[in-house]
Amino acid sequence: MVSVALAWAIFFVLSVISALHAYWAWGGLWPGRDEASLAKTVIGAPGLETMPPAGLTAMVALLIFIAGLLPLIFVSGVPWNLPAKLVWMAMVALATIFFARGILPFTPIFRSRHPQEPFATLDRRFYGPLCLLIGAAYVLVLAFA
Repeated sequence: MVSVALAWAIFFVLSVISALHAYWAWGGLWPGRDEASLAKTVIGAPGLETMPPAGLTAMVALLIFIAGLLPLIFVSGVPWNLPAKLVWMAMVALATIFFARGILPFTPIFRSRHPQEPFATLDRRFYGPLCLLIGAAYVLVLAFA
């Protein structure tokens, strides 16, 4: 039962993040005031004044949504024609990716490549820790399913 609740929690969180990326793909600016402030807030690369192309951002939104669906597929037996081993391997890969992304803000190399504020502070306070929690949730779904 714990794994089902965690799978739904992952789905909810990643669906919200996916929707936010879709909003940006279609020209949304929040939490920025303009494209430059949005890029500084959510990407943080030095000198970046524009957001990535809409198509790329929409693809990221779709991939994040799929990443949120996989735990539900894994625990609830949603009728998908995917081999169980493939779903398990994708879950392990996603846990690894989220853990890696969660650790990055605390490494000197990443911090030197993404020093732009407010991204750098937000990354250490929110984005990185959230990724660590999501990675841990994937591991717990795998452990308790």
